[in-house]
Amino acid sequence: MKGINIFQSKNEFYTEFDYNALTPASPVTIKGNNVGKINDIKYDFETGKTRVAFTIDKNLQFSKDSKMRLYELGIMGGNGMAIIPAKGGTPAKNGDFIASEVEEGLVKSLTSNFSGLSSGLDETLESADSLLVNLNKLVEDDSEKGLKNAIGELNTTIKSFQTLSYSFNSLIAKNDATLTSMLSNFDKVSKDLGALTEDLKDVEISKTVKTLDQTLLEVNTLLAGLDQGEGTLGKLLTDEELYNNLEVASQQLQELLQDFKLNPSRYIKVSVFGKNNKEGYIKPEDERQ
Repeated sequence: MKGINIFQSKNEFYTEFDYNALTPASPVTIKGNNVGKINDIKYDFETGKTRVAFTIDKNLQFSKDSKMRLYELGIMGGNGMAIIPAKGGTPAKNGDFIASEVEEGLVKSLTSNFSGLSSGLDETLESADSLLVNLNKLVEDDSEKGLKNAIGELNTTIKSFQTLSYSFNSLIAKNDATLTSMLSNFDKVSKDLGALTEDLKDVEISKTVKTLDQTLLEVNTLLAGLDQGEGTLGKLLTDEELYNNLEVASQQLQELLQDFKLNPSRYIKVSVFGKNNKEGYIKPEDERQ
């Protein structure tokens, strides 16, 4: 019982193959059902074989004479290990070694895979060689499509940018004084704007706006009163009879003043020659007389 965990829910077994075609993720099955997993895969330097340690659920009972078959998983890819149970015999116990076998055709498939890998490597090398040849042709090509021409055009473009940079620097050097003056003026204007902004901050704009609003409110009240005929001016504006009477009175006053100018003797009893003018009011043709 030494080294055996009696509380373990799985039993560990061992087997070996001439080829290693398994991975720790390869399934351990029986009749297509997954019943265990691979714990360890090691190469035995003494026997030259691959030793595989795997665990099986304790609930599965199978004979020690069963076989562990290495088989292909099909379209899923990879390989698996299946228990081929034997009829009768001693039940397999924890730590037993189970004989193995390989599915017919799998060894041939493995060897063909190695040969396929070799041929694939040859094809890869051939492709790499073709790529290098094409790259050399591209570098050596002197036409417009060649790499040399592309590099030459790129170099010309860089030189053009360099010339433009020199011209730009020369332009800045020639106009350095003007640019400095412009920047100084701009700085002065910015400072003036800053000072103006500070002055505007001290102005009680809200108070001024409030006073203006109050004034406009009073004007609106006054205009509303005039429109409703309040006060002398309002009555004058809205009372048509008063307007007509004022117009008649104004006309009569005008006639009275006109008559006074033309016939002052009617109103002032002064007679130079002792004769009174008894004539009535005669309206002149030009009322301005």
